[in-house]
Amino acid sequence: MPTTMSPSQSAEDYLERIHELIEEKGYARVVDIASSLKVKQASVTSMVQKLGEAGYLNYEKYRGLMLTNKGREVARKIRNRHETLSRFFSVFGLDAETQKRDIEGIEHHLSPATVEILADLAQFFEDQPQTLKVFRRSRKNTRP
Repeated sequence: MPTTMSPSQSAEDYLERIHELIEEKGYARVVDIASSLKVKQASVTSMVQKLGEAGYLNYEKYRGLMLTNKGREVARKIRNRHETLSRFFSVFGLDAETQKRDIEGIEHHLSPATVEILADLAQFFEDQPQTLKVFRRSRKNTRP
């Protein structure tokens, strides 16, 4: 994985999970990542090596995996994208489980510009509750 390229969808998933584990527990171990992503430890080890070579993380003995500044920046962008999509779907009343499935399915395929528009649209509807009510009513009227 060349350092000049953005991480792959799979690499983003790993960086996101590593960042979450570090925030939750103070560290991230291969076994924890494998368990939470439901993959084999060998797969995690392989990806961790690639992420290390690309400059996204370091392995520190007795401390586990540590994100570099570059890795933290990518993880923050992933988290912000995820939170934006969750906020957007919440505005329209989608339940948490549906949101989770949908976000996992689309988050890696949206450009930053699209995510920004969705954030702006969510903000618009949050600031315009009457318009949101009109929208919701119009949707109910169009359903069979």
